[in-house]
Amino acid sequence: MRSFWHRGPANNGKWFIQCLLYIVLIAGTSKAQTAHSFEVKGGQFLYDNKPVQIHAGEMHYARIPAPYWRHRLKMIKAMGLNTVATYVFWNYHNPSPGVWDFSTGSHNLAEFLRIAKEENLFVILRPGPYACAEWEFGGYPWWLLKDTSLVIRSYNQPFLDSCKVYINKLAEQVKPYLAGKGGPVVMVQVENEFGSYVSQRKDIPLAEHRRYNEAIQQQLINAGFTGPFFTSDGTWLFEGGSLPGVLPAANGEDNVENLKKAVNKYHNNEGPYMVAEYYPGWLHHWAEPFPNIPVQQVTQQVEKYLKNEINFNFYMVHGGTNFGFTSGANYNNEHDIQPDLTSYDYDAPITEAGWASPKYLAVRELMKKYVKYPVPEIPAKIPVMTLPPIQLNKSMDLFELKKTLQPVVADTPLSFESLNQGHGYVLYSKRFTQPVQGTLQLKGLRDYAVVYVDGRKVAVLNRVNKQYTATVDLPFNSMLEILVENMGRINYGSEIVHNTKGIISPVLINDMEITGGWNMYQLPFTQAPVVRTGKQKAGRAAIYSGTFTVTKTGDVFLDMRQWGKGIVFVNGHNLGRYWQVGPQQTLYLPGCWLKKGVNDIVVFEQLNEGVKPVISTVTTPVLTELKEK
Repeated sequence: MRSFWHRGPANNGKWFIQCLLYIVLIAGTSKAQTAHSFEVKGGQFLYDNKPVQIHAGEMHYARIPAPYWRHRLKMIKAMGLNTVATYVFWNYHNPSPGVWDFSTGSHNLAEFLRIAKEENLFVILRPGPYACAEWEFGGYPWWLLKDTSLVIRSYNQPFLDSCKVYINKLAEQVKPYLAGKGGPVVMVQVENEFGSYVSQRKDIPLAEHRRYNEAIQQQLINAGFTGPFFTSDGTWLFEGGSLPGVLPAANGEDNVENLKKAVNKYHNNEGPYMVAEYYPGWLHHWAEPFPNIPVQQVTQQVEKYLKNEINFNFYMVHGGTNFGFTSGANYNNEHDIQPDLTSYDYDAPITEAGWASPKYLAVRELMKKYVKYPVPEIPAKIPVMTLPPIQLNKSMDLFELKKTLQPVVADTPLSFESLNQGHGYVLYSKRFTQPVQGTLQLKGLRDYAVVYVDGRKVAVLNRVNKQYTATVDLPFNSMLEILVENMGRINYGSEIVHNTKGIISPVLINDMEITGGWNMYQLPFTQAPVVRTGKQKAGRAAIYSGTFTVTKTGDVFLDMRQWGKGIVFVNGHNLGRYWQVGPQQTLYLPGCWLKKGVNDIVVFEQLNEGVKPVISTVTTPVLTELKEK
C-alpha cells in the first residue's frame, strides 16, 4: 500500500487515474454485493420490505447441459415467471467418499446461480439432502449403503454426520448467492416431502421423525443458510412434515381453501400461501403409457392461483434429461420396480429440448394478463438437425470384452455395493463341473438380467414384470453367465432403504443354492468402452462404435427403434438408456456436445437380436410409442 500512496510530481497524473479506477472498482463491487432482504412476514413474502408474489418454475441444472442454462432460464422468464426452483442432488456432486465436484460442466452450481441472477430471477433452493425428483436414489450417494451402521433419512448419527459434510460443502458454494449477500437465493427448503415418508414409516415414532427433520434444519442454519426456510408436502401430510416456525408449502394442492386452511393451522393462522409443486405434467416410466395433462386444465388451475394471489411453482416447468445413470425408479403392487425414462420431458411447458409447447404459449398469455412486471420475448429456439444414417462399423462381443477384465471371485454373487460399484452392469459367471437342469431362481435380481449358457442366450429376467425364474439346462463343464443391469435406485417411498443392486440373495436351481467359484466382471461404464477388433454374435450383448462428421452443430434426436436395450455415448457423454418397450424411442443429443468435424459414438446393446448397426436421426422426439414388453 505504501508504494501506491507515495508519489512524486511526475506521477501525479498516473496516480490520479489509478485512484479514480480504484474508487470506481470499489463502488462497482459494493453495488454488486448490495444485500437484499427476503422475509416471510405478516402473511406475505417481502423482498426489500415490499410485498412480492412468487411465480416459479422448477428446472434442475443437473439435467441440462451447462451451455444451455441461460437459454432455459430465459425461457422461464418469457413464460411470465419470476423465480426458478431447483433441487441439489447430493450424489451428483459427491460421487464417491471425499470426492466433490462443483466445478465441471453442469456440476457448477455457483455458475447456475450467477446466471439466474443476471437474468433477474429469484432462486428457490431445494438442497435435500433427500430430493426424490425421479433421480437415482432420490439424490443420496449410492455408497451410503456400504455403511451398515448408517440408516438413511433417520435420526441416526452416522447418517446425520454424512448429511452435515454434504450441507457444509454445499453452503460453501451457495452462501455468496443468498439474498442477504446480494444473491438470487431467496428461500431454502428443509428436507423434502418428509410428511409422505412419515406416513409410510409408521414403524418409526413420530417424535423420532421430528428429531431428524429438526436436525436437518439446524444443520442448514449452522452451515450458514439464512432462509427463510420452508417445507413441502401434501396438505394432508403437514402434521408429519412441518416444522415449528417454518412456512409449510403444499404439493399438488388445487383447492385454494384447503391450502389456506392447512397453512393457517401450522403457521400461526396466516400465510403466505404457496403451492410448492403444481404439476402441469407428470413423471414417466419405461413400459407404461406416457401421461399427458391437457392445456386447458393447466391454464384453468394457474388462473385460479393468480386470481387468489397464491404463490406457486410449476413442477416441472422444464424437465430436461436423465443423462447417464441418473434416472431413478418407483414401485407399486404390480411392479417391483418402475424405472424412470431417460427423458424427463414430464409433459412440461418447456419440452426436453427447450421448445415452447402449446402449454407454454397458453400459460405465457395468461401470465401477461396478471403480472405487473414485463414479460420478455421468447428466446430463439436452439437449432435442430438430422444427420445421414450413422454407420457403426466396429463391434465387439461382450465375451470378447470379458477377456480383458479381471474378475472378483467369491463363493456367492456379490452386490454392486460389495463390489464398490454404483451403476452400470456386472457379468456374473460360474462354471458347472456337474450337469444340472431345472428352474433357475433369481429372487434377488436387481434389476434386469440376460442369462447365457455357454454363450447362448437362454432367458431374460426382469424385476419390472416380476420375472425371476427361467428353465436352464447346464451340461457338464458348462458356463452359466448372468448379465445384470442396475436400472436406477428407488427414489420415493419406504422401499428407499432397500436399494442394493446386482444379485443380492442366493442363486437357486431347483431350490438348491449355487455356491463356489462365482466370478464377477464389472462393467460400470463410467466412460465409453473402447471397441477393439473383435467379433460379435446375434443374441450376445455387444459394443458397437463408429464416427460421424458434422459441419455445423445443432440438437439431434437419435432414433433407437431398431435397437433392443442399452446405452449410447457420443463424444464421451452418456446420453442415457434406451429400451425397445418404450414409450421413449429416441435419445436427445444436445448440439453443444457435438463438435465440427469427426464425432465418436459408442453403443452398448444388451439384447443384440436382429440389430443393424445403423442409427437414424429424426427432427422430433418419439416419447409416446409403447410396445409390448
